[in-house]
Amino acid sequence: MTLRRGGFRWADLPSILEDLPASGGTAREEPEDFIVREVPAYEPSGHGSHFYMHIRKRNLTTRDVVKAFVAHGISESRIGVAGLKDKHAVTEQWLSVPWSQHDDARRALEALDGTEILQESRHKNKLGVGHLHGNHFTLRIRDASDAQVKAASERFQALTQRGVPNYFGPQRFGRYGGNVEDGLKLLDGAQVSGDHRLKRFFLSAVQSWLFNRVLALRIEEGLFFGLTDGDWARKHETGGTFKVEDPASETPRVQHAEISALIPLHGKKVRMSDGHAGELEAQAFGELGVRWAQLATRRGDRRLSRVLLTNPSFEAEENGYTLAFQLPKGSYATAVLREVTSQPVDEPTVPQDEVKVDA
Repeated sequence: MTLRRGGFRWADLPSILEDLPASGGTAREEPEDFIVREVPAYEPSGHGSHFYMHIRKRNLTTRDVVKAFVAHGISESRIGVAGLKDKHAVTEQWLSVPWSQHDDARRALEALDGTEILQESRHKNKLGVGHLHGNHFTLRIRDASDAQVKAASERFQALTQRGVPNYFGPQRFGRYGGNVEDGLKLLDGAQVSGDHRLKRFFLSAVQSWLFNRVLALRIEEGLFFGLTDGDWARKHETGGTFKVEDPASETPRVQHAEISALIPLHGKKVRMSDGHAGELEAQAFGELGVRWAQLATRRGDRRLSRVLLTNPSFEAEENGYTLAFQLPKGSYATAVLREVTSQPVDEPTVPQDEVKVDA
């Protein structure tokens, strides 16, 4: 039995901790078990034409808040958010609206159960997507034995030294893992329900699946801590990006966590790579049944294959443990949880009628 084309399963994405004992435990039993605090790129100045709100919400997505603002007369195009946050969690983030509608925003939040305003301010510009350094996570894992807590501690310590595969998490692929399938339909010229924003998200899910598959192939080949012909790399400390001319001479820098390979999110600005890196990308494209030209409407980018944990901490507790760490924007805490717990965290549920048998 196999999942539909483009589905998401953690089992398809190799771990980098296969050399360590498996752990266990239960994640996200309560919303308070998954706490996310946005790390903003800048603090509001206190002056300007935009009203900034630092809010805390429980069991609500960022989209839920945006829709509440729209219902109170605020145009969606004038609402600013830096990033999207999970629903089954307690999350803190900044949002902005025009100052002329600050009362509307307050009323919207007062009417929306599960939200509170932590801080208010003003700033000269609308908050934009990506206007954040990253997110800080505090994650509680329950139902873990003493042996599992010990194994989890060892695995977490290894991640602080090795880094974490920068997989796109299951949230990217939809509740039933069908976002890629809808994206593929769009690439084939078929009609898919949803507005323009949602259709862009479906196409980004195709890019994300290809990224995950290329990263999986690299890990299977032992390239998580190395480089190959055709690679690009990025310096973790400065963010500088460069084409790798001599993989062998640069590999020690990967092993010392100074740099990591970049993997394409293919689009008009990013074509297929040269050399062996391009061969791995071509294999992923072939498995999904798409061509680079079909993604030419997307801008394209390069994404780190590995992220490093900042400010990591591990605390053993009765019947479980708590993890805390910071990730750069765009990276997924579920990828960390999966490595630590050895469990398929948040894996999409696939109804029986969505499963097919290989021919």
